[in-house]
Order: sequence, then structure tokens, then C-alpha cells
Amino acid sequence: MAVGARTGQDEPEERPEDGERHEDADGGEDGAVKGKKQRSFWKELPILIGIALLLALLIKTFLLQAFSIPSDSMQNTLQRGDRVLVDKLTPWFGSEPERGEVVVFHDPGRWLGEMPETESGPVASAVRNVLSAVGLMPSAEDKDLIKRVIGVGGDTVECKKTGPVEVNGKALDETYLHPGDTPCGDKEFGPIKIPEDRIWVMGDHRQNSLDSRYHQDLPGNGTVPVDEVVGRAVVVAWPLDRWSTLPVPDTFDQRGLNAVAAGAAPAALGFAGAVPLVLWRRRRLLARDAGGAAGTSPLTASVRRP
Repeated sequence: MAVGARTGQDEPEERPEDGERHEDADGGEDGAVKGKKQRSFWKELPILIGIALLLALLIKTFLLQAFSIPSDSMQNTLQRGDRVLVDKLTPWFGSEPERGEVVVFHDPGRWLGEMPETESGPVASAVRNVLSAVGLMPSAEDKDLIKRVIGVGGDTVECKKTGPVEVNGKALDETYLHPGDTPCGDKEFGPIKIPEDRIWVMGDHRQNSLDSRYHQDLPGNGTVPVDEVVGRAVVVAWPLDRWSTLPVPDTFDQRGLNAVAAGAAPAALGFAGAVPLVLWRRRRLLARDAGGAAGTSPLTASVRRP
């Protein structure tokens, strides 16, 4: 029993009602802490999935995107069914395709023709659309191709009979070709001057690649606009046992391949170096003439003095 402080009578002990908060000895509310529950994992799961999809969409748009290899045109570098990661970041900073790179590009016009639509159920189509939107699967509507860049704007490319392919008069040592293929395949070409802001592309499986060689009747003589390039394929990511990078072959680093640029560079450097030499020589002659005139005038005056 508790003794009443004011009345002096015995009063029953008061008990807090259910759910009522009460303070502990330090004045804290222990009921507030105990009554606070953590959010359920199942309630947080949709939020986590939404954040993951948003990040995947941003990565696909600005950084990397996965593409599936649909044909044998790039054997043996790439096999049908391989998944490659394409760098989409560097084009945002003004980078353009370079010789030797493997690039993905949109169909520049009638390269693929009318592709048959793949039949699938509504559920499978919905799943595919979601995965393609975030870059985990190729889109059924996108018509993209993957080839190797052989020449860029300003280059002259050609290939006669059994080859080799020549860029600006320099022969390429194409060790990456499919075994048994010839550099020209069954389609000679050139010499073709590649317009600015366009590229000439070819598959590594020359006997099984409908590349720039077969579209010379189209605008650009078979070249592809740089604006149609999605990005450079940098890594074979799947299957895991085929994981590898896709570097530029050494043959594209040979001296003299940039024949036009190499010829212009020495002339420009020579002109730039000649200008200060000419100015220095001119100042020196002027100074010498001025000094000579100042030194001879007193002598001339003394000779003429009676």
C-alpha cells in the first residue's frame, strides 16, 4: 500500500493505463523507444528496386550499355550470343571513333532491311521491354550493328583481289580476321575517300559480313555517319569464360598511317619556326644599319672640314 502524501490516508496504488507513456527515473520515455517499430523489409523492397532501376537507366544512358551479338560477322573476335559492354561516356566529351575500334552503330539506312518480328507472349514482351530499357537486354525495336572501324574521315581506303586492305597507302596486317578469310572477302573496293564525320567499317569475318563494302550504292558510298555511332565496345562480359577486353590492334598504330596529317604537320611546324627567325634577322639588320649610320656621320664631317 502507498501512503497519500496530502491526506494521510491509505490510497490504492495508481497503475498506468495500457498504452500510456511513463517516465523512468531519469525522466526518459522508455515506452516511446520500445513502441517504435522498424519498417518492414517488404515495404522497403519496392523502393530499393526503384532506385536500382533508376541507376541502371542512368548508367545505360551515359556510361555503359550491354549489347548482344546477333550474328557471326565479327568472328572470331566476337561469337554469336556474346554480351559486350559499350562505352557511351566518351562520345559525350566529343570523342569520335578511331581506326581499329569495334563500335556499335544504328542502321544508317537499309543495311539490315526488313527484320522479321520475334513472336513472344505479353508477359515475356513486358519483361524484355523493362530489361532493354535499363540496358540489361537488347531492344527488339533497335536495329544496331557492330563492326570494326577501318578508316575515318579524310582517309582513303581500298582493297584489291586478295588484299591487303590499305589505308592511306599503308597495308594493314589484319591478324584478327576469321581463319581462312581474305582481307577483301569476295568484294573489292576503292580507292574511296571517306568524307569528314563518317567512318568505313568492316566485319572481322569478311566472308560473312555485309559491311561498308556492300552498301557503296547508298549515300556516303557505304560509310557510316559518326552521329549514328552508339559507342565503342570495350569488354566481352558474357559468357564468363570468354571475358576479355577489345583493344585496338597494333597494325593501326604503324607509322605513316596518318599520311595526310603527317605531311601537313612538318610544314606547319616549319612555318611556325621560320616566323620568329625572320623577325629576329630583320631586327638585327635594322639595328646594324642604324649603328652604321651613327658611326659614319662624324667621320664624314671631319673629312670635309677644311
